[in-house]
Amino acid sequence: MLSANQISEKINRYLKDLTYSRNPKGLYDPIEYVLSLGGKRIRPTLMIMAYELFKENTDSILDQAAGVEIYHNFTLLHDDLMDCADKRRSNPTVHIKWNSNTAILSGDAMTVLAYQYLSNCKDQYLSKVLKIFNRTAMEICEGQELDMEFEQRNDVAEAEYIEMIRLKTAVLLAASLKIGAVLAGASDEDAEQLYQFGIQIGLAFQLQDDYLDVYGNAENFGKNIGGDILCNKKTYLLIKALSIANDTQQKELGRWLSKKEFDPKEKITTVTNIYTQLNISSYCNKIIEDYYTEGLRCLERVSVNKERKQALKNYSQKLMHRKM
Repeated sequence: MLSANQISEKINRYLKDLTYSRNPKGLYDPIEYVLSLGGKRIRPTLMIMAYELFKENTDSILDQAAGVEIYHNFTLLHDDLMDCADKRRSNPTVHIKWNSNTAILSGDAMTVLAYQYLSNCKDQYLSKVLKIFNRTAMEICEGQELDMEFEQRNDVAEAEYIEMIRLKTAVLLAASLKIGAVLAGASDEDAEQLYQFGIQIGLAFQLQDDYLDVYGNAENFGKNIGGDILCNKKTYLLIKALSIANDTQQKELGRWLSKKEFDPKEKITTVTNIYTQLNISSYCNKIIEDYYTEGLRCLERVSVNKERKQALKNYSQKLMHRKM
């Protein structure tokens, strides 16, 4: 079995070797740029690791692994545009380097490419793979819409937020695992347990992303710290703070949420100080651990021996201990 690093290197080589002979270059250059920025390749790595629980000829699913990574990067491209983000993986975002129209159109082209690569599998698996992916793609759109709607609300409940990140983030991790299992001929029960494993670690992963946006290191995180605070993103940290803050803290948070003009550094510092007063980091770390632990329980139910599952377990642990 390959290690996670070996899988990531294999995927990177495969993505690098993909060429686009079609014109216009103005459509394809941004796609090549986005894919060249690297990233952890988490989703294709999970797909291949799930496949390796049952089979070992991983080269046979590199197209599908590339497809899910291309689709993930499409979601980031459009997400950056909607969020007016200027930085992704420490590099200019596509709409900054080119323009908004290019970001929209190149992103659209990436969805078509993703489907092309995903559908290049054996006929016996095609229907299942597309059914999983179609549902996932629609759920991601639903999650993104909820995320945007939450920006206009200050009464978002914790349960609503968890459902939003399940749709926006967790389902693609889960689908990657399930597709890997399907392509390996796994049973429906094992494929579903891997899907649920992906949902749980996906929730933990996004909650950790929320945490790192406030308490992380910009150089390690690859994005500017405090971006969620500046955009009034209804993250778990903000929702929890609003639910337990005293009257003074509530008013202060409300004041910063309603301000149209402000000093970015002052807003980040003030809101972060309120989070610290309320011990929000402890609440966040507790819920991250709860979801991660439940994910491991799902992985334990997959009917292959523990030794074969150890690499996937180790990889999930690594994801939960990203650099701050």
